[in-house]
Amino acid sequence: MNPEIFNALTTAPVASIIFVITIITTLMAFSNETLLSNLILHPYSVYRKKNVYTVITSGLIHNDWMHLIFNMFSYYYFAFNLEATIGHWQFGLLYVLSLILSDLPTIFKHKNDYGYRCLGASGAVSAVIFSSILYHPVDSSIGIMFIPIGIPAVIFGVLYLIYCSYASKHARDNVNHDAHLFGALSGLVITIILNPPVLGTFLQQISAAIQSLLHR
Repeated sequence: MNPEIFNALTTAPVASIIFVITIITTLMAFSNETLLSNLILHPYSVYRKKNVYTVITSGLIHNDWMHLIFNMFSYYYFAFNLEATIGHWQFGLLYVLSLILSDLPTIFKHKNDYGYRCLGASGAVSAVIFSSILYHPVDSSIGIMFIPIGIPAVIFGVLYLIYCSYASKHARDNVNHDAHLFGALSGLVITIILNPPVLGTFLQQISAAIQSLLHR
């Protein structure tokens, strides 16, 4: 077995299982309309207590290759290190709860829109990213397409929340920005609940970084 794969399976088994299942399920749904229909989130139905399970299963499928690659690349970059940091069951709980919580605003917003459906792991992936930011706000950077340098994680987080909040109200691009926003917020809240000291450590790192800049 490849040493990198073995290391991932031993240090982050939960993240590995989610990663593999999401890719396999998405690929199966690409060529199976019945499976896609059974797994996709339909807020109209869920609000009426039908197919409630799709709140979770919709996070295992994606709209197209670009959607899948973008989410899984982001997930791969953060999830494995995060599980090694916070623990196995904690990571699993964070992921599943964020997946559910990130979809709730969408369910209520589109509860009477029969034609609306959504899918993707974006809410849970956002939660993973923002949980990671709490642990490494200034000593890690995040790359953004078309920007040649990495942005400090905490600055990226602030810009991301501002953008998602704006896009949720004004965008017309068929992207579920509500899931991104509430997934990110869920990741922050759940991480602090699971490990309250992380907030103090986060603030200390931000304070130290600011003082370092002021004394240059």
